[in-house]
Amino acid sequence: MKSILLVGLLAAIAAPSLANEPISNRLIDYEAFQKIVVESGQEREPRRLTEAAFLNMLAKGNVILLDARSDSRYAMRHVKGAVNLPFTDFTEAALAKIIPSKDTKILIYCNNNFEGSPIAFASKAPSASLNLATYTSLKSYGYTNVYELGPLLDVATTKIPFAGSEVK
Repeated sequence: MKSILLVGLLAAIAAPSLANEPISNRLIDYEAFQKIVVESGQEREPRRLTEAAFLNMLAKGNVILLDARSDSRYAMRHVKGAVNLPFTDFTEAALAKIIPSKDTKILIYCNNNFEGSPIAFASKAPSASLNLATYTSLKSYGYTNVYELGPLLDVATTKIPFAGSEVK
């Protein structure tokens, strides 16, 4: 008898979410997220940079080089000059502290841009690449001038300079 009551109680608790009734939350907007992903897909490819173009843009200055990986991976190895703000810490206020305006030129890179440093640059599933999430999140926050490193590069042969505890 007790097990029947428990099953009935659990079914009653789960019923609203299983009945395809919308669950309201003003802080989660899946439709807006989908729109940002579609828009990003349309504009992102011409903003993906070769190694040479990435280095050229860095050399010109007037750019924020953003590393959205965790603090610990950033400490091991990061592109020299990068500012670290872990993706999980993205908020309007946190981004505003490091990016002066919504039209500031921002360069991003992620784990999936580098091989040969398997702990600092631990590869993600291609569809879960941090560049994808970082790009769409920056767009969601209104940043309009985002560029990303495109190719997969070996840390031992790239011309991109690194800093961090793993760098000799």
